Amino acid sequence: VQLQASGGGLVQAGGSLRLSCAASERTFNNYAVAWFRQAPGMEREFVAAISPSGFRTNYADAVKGRFTISRTNRKNEGYLQMDSLKPEDTAVYYCAARYGNSWDLTSSTEFESWGQETLVTVSS
Repeated sequence: VQLQASGGGLVQAGGSLRLSCAASERTFNNYAVAWFRQAPGMEREFVAAISPSGFRTNYADAVKGRFTISRTNRKNEGYLQMDSLKPEDTAVYYCAARYGNSWDLTSSTEFESWGQETLVTVSS
C-alpha cells in the first residue's frame, strides 16, 4: 500500500495539529497503521498505532493522553490528532502500515509501507 502523509506545520507549545495519512488501496482496512517520528540526531521512535478495525490503539508513553490515533477506512485515511503539543514533539513524522492485525508492534522494522515525512515544529 502506498501512503501519503500531510498536515505538519509550525505551532506554538500547547497548540494542536492533525496529521493525515492517505492510502492508495481499497484494502486499507486490512492494514494496521502506525505513526513514528524522528527528531534531529535521534533515532526514529514509535508514536502510536491502530488496528485495522480501529478498535485497538497503542501509544508511546510520551504522547499518551495528548495524541489520538484514528482512521476512517471508507476514506482509506488514518489520522494523528496531536493536542497539548510540546517543543519536544518537534520532529519529522511518518505514517506506516503493515498488513494484518499488528496494532501492538512498536518497531519500525515491522512495518512494510511508509509515507513521506511531514515536519512538525513546536515553538516554545
